[in-house]
Amino acid sequence: MTIEIIRQSVGELVHGLDQVVVIGDPGVFCVDALPLRDSRQGCVTLIDAPARAPMAVCSGAVAVVTAEPIEALGCTQIVAKDIHGVFTHIVSRFRPREEVPAYASIHSSAQIDPTATIGSGTRIDAGVVVGAGVVIGNDCHLMPGVVVMEQSAIGNCCRLFPNVVIYEHSRIDDHVRIHAGTIIGADGFGYRQVQGRHVSTAQLGYVHIESHVDIGANVTIDRGTYGVTRIGEGTKIDNLVMIAHNCHIGRHNLLCSQVGIAGSCQTGDYVVLAGQVGLADHITLGDHAIVGAQAGVMENLAGDQVYLGSPATSQRDQMQIMAVQRRLPEIRREVKTLRREMDAMRNAQTQEVRQSQSTGESVAQESQRSASADEHAEDHQRCIPFRRPAA
Repeated sequence: MTIEIIRQSVGELVHGLDQVVVIGDPGVFCVDALPLRDSRQGCVTLIDAPARAPMAVCSGAVAVVTAEPIEALGCTQIVAKDIHGVFTHIVSRFRPREEVPAYASIHSSAQIDPTATIGSGTRIDAGVVVGAGVVIGNDCHLMPGVVVMEQSAIGNCCRLFPNVVIYEHSRIDDHVRIHAGTIIGADGFGYRQVQGRHVSTAQLGYVHIESHVDIGANVTIDRGTYGVTRIGEGTKIDNLVMIAHNCHIGRHNLLCSQVGIAGSCQTGDYVVLAGQVGLADHITLGDHAIVGAQAGVMENLAGDQVYLGSPATSQRDQMQIMAVQRRLPEIRREVKTLRREMDAMRNAQTQEVRQSQSTGESVAQESQRSASADEHAEDHQRCIPFRRPAA
């Protein structure tokens, strides 16, 4: 299989960009745009530090995006203040992504309930199922295999990637992106025991996703028990995140991969949960709280602090704990040394006591022998018969 190579000159790549200066030949052609680690012959690449210039020379790149001119490069330089913004634009010229459907259409294999409402400019691909009473806004794109169950509402300019499932009564506001395999609005994990059996509790609520939310692949967000599970405006959710029923996630949160949030939790605005963070149920996190990777949150945490560890504590406390943990081998050796010294001291004390006891017994025995000898002498003296002196 052959892939068509797109050749674009540096001048074409930066056309229309502000605050960009080209040093060298703007007519040099580039065949791709790749980061420095992956760069190859004929590419345009990015340097974010002058010290990485030798790597660019060795990579074979014909053009480099940089924040300041670098004499050692020997190739065309695209000098820009916002190097990442410029490089993003250049990469998109080689690998464009369709953000809004180029045309409105409904595939012949899609199943659209007659009571559903589809907005203008919306594209619905093969195998999509739209249930009764669903409302879909303008300029949306539902990719193959998407299912939107009855009485759900989707706002304008939303993109649902393949095999996304939206359960009934869900609400999705404008400019929301939901990646493949994600499930919105499934029943929460709520059970009670009746006669020794686990019986599901009511799961009659819904999910509301506010505007400008991005949701990664294979995310699950459960509906509320009676009310709403809410995802706040501007929040970004990574792949493989689990959010249980009745949770209220604040605005502009960042939830990294494999985060697990138990039921009825609430986060403030601008909260960050790093990879594999777990929250117990009914936890509240304050605004701007940051929880480090693999932390386990077992109690409410105030905002504007960084938390680490399991159970999660403040960064300062956790650093002290970690410092002590790193010294555990050394502390263990010190304890063993102290034990040996204490044992030696105990042995010495025991020997002194024994010697003292032995000396005491000898003195007592000698005193007893002396006393016995004195008694014997007195007895002997008493037994000598009285004799009259000679006449």
